[in-house]
Amino acid sequence: MIRTLRTALFALALPCLLVGIWWLASDSSTSVYAPPLRTILSRFDNVWTADRLSADVVPSLLRLAAGYGAAAVAGIALGVGIGTSRTARALCEPALEFLRAVPPPVLVPVIMLFAGIGSTMKIVVIASGCVWPVLLNTVAGVRAVDPVATETARSYGITGAARFRYLVLPSASPQIFAGLRQALSIGVILMVISEMFAASNGLGYAVVQFQRSFAIPEMWTGILVLGLLGVVLALLFGLVERRALAWYHGSRGARRKAGGGGA
Repeated sequence: MIRTLRTALFALALPCLLVGIWWLASDSSTSVYAPPLRTILSRFDNVWTADRLSADVVPSLLRLAAGYGAAAVAGIALGVGIGTSRTARALCEPALEFLRAVPPPVLVPVIMLFAGIGSTMKIVVIASGCVWPVLLNTVAGVRAVDPVATETARSYGITGAARFRYLVLPSASPQIFAGLRQALSIGVILMVISEMFAASNGLGYAVVQFQRSFAIPEMWTGILVLGLLGVVLALLFGLVERRALAWYHGSRGARRKAGGGGA
């Protein structure tokens, strides 16, 4: 219990310090573009009502979930296929290096030509940016599978789906989750960017509309909502990751204890 409280205090210390600095530094501000934090917070309740949340936040989250989910499935499936085949790596690596170097926001006008300006376009934009961290980390994780474990599995006749389930996937899963974590932050960014183009709802659309109507405090509240959304998503992802990789973190902790005891 004490350890949990200590961890929570450390996690909240820096955000509270930054909010306090922002409050004090902006308290006497007379700038239209950088209003005091107390002014921004005073508009929060009036702006982000239940209707606004259902009209803008929920559609954004649904698009993020669809694009991120599609990228996760495609990235893991392709990564396993490329990572386990030397021929596939040789064929795909040049194309992958070229495609991942293209910034996804640049593709928004192109995607709009094929997918229109609706939610499909936004989902495709999110997926096109999120897939690369998942794909490349999956390839690296599959390639890093212990050769001794691979030979042992082959000796015992463990092949096909059983080999993937009991050897490849567990060995590569820490690297896969690292890619999924990176993709989540990219997905939030692309969610906002895609909603700034020909959109009628969403968080990105709301922030741009506030900016165009010179409702600057309201615009800042939208930015705060995006920040809070990112924190919540990161915490939820951390919970899922710790549960899915409990065996991995447990083995690392045991190795650290063994190393400390030996010292």
